[in-house]
Amino acid sequence: MPLTYANYLKLERLLDLQEPKSEPEEHDELLFIVIHQVYELWFKLLLHELEKIKRDFTANALFGAIATFKRVRTVMKTLVGQLDILETMTPMSFAAFRGRLETASGFRSAQFRALEFVLGLKRREALTAFEAGSGEHAMLERRLKERSVIDHFYDFLAHRGVAIPADLRARDVTLPAVPDERIQEALCRVYREQPDVAILVELMTDFDEGQQEWRYRHVKLTERTIGNKPGTGGSSGVEFLKRTLFTPVFPDLWAIRHRF
Repeated sequence: MPLTYANYLKLERLLDLQEPKSEPEEHDELLFIVIHQVYELWFKLLLHELEKIKRDFTANALFGAIATFKRVRTVMKTLVGQLDILETMTPMSFAAFRGRLETASGFRSAQFRALEFVLGLKRREALTAFEAGSGEHAMLERRLKERSVIDHFYDFLAHRGVAIPADLRARDVTLPAVPDERIQEALCRVYREQPDVAILVELMTDFDEGQQEWRYRHVKLTERTIGNKPGTGGSSGVEFLKRTLFTPVFPDLWAIRHRF
């Protein structure tokens, strides 16, 4: 069979994956499914690109990391923009099929939790949302034990003449990355002395701002749609999401802003 647009993209299979649960089918349920499936595809791409960034950092591939951070920053802005589409669904429209979702909540998106882990926002308790022994649980356990983007960023800074403290090199990578005054001092010097690296660091900050914006928009979307109802996946809904707001993935980059 010759390669065609349809069979290359597996379109027949792809377009058959939207299965609304409401009976009779509620009009907006297809929108809800499509948006979340698209998000999962973007999450897959972000994980793919962040693995490249980790390799670029460790290999001192500055321009490769710059190019890829431009891409992930743009993807993150797209994720934010897609919430505008979901906000066209009214609370009444969502309520018409929400009861059939059972535990099918974004709270249980394994890929989103993997993204947090890859970026350094690690919380072992996040695994409790996934059944022990499942493929999702095993994948997250593996991601939890891997070095994050921040750990590989330390490799890059070492290539650029920064003395990375031994305790940071030996830190428990299953714990969240935390701000470090010594790294902040080094970053200030890098900004002044290596303008090419400063371009990269600003792109990293752009990406970080984007992920914080996505979290904020997600909270407001949820609040607008379900108010103070409990979350579908067993979380406390809006209150749980609010606790995740304004948490940077690269805290050292934000901590030095006042020094310039």
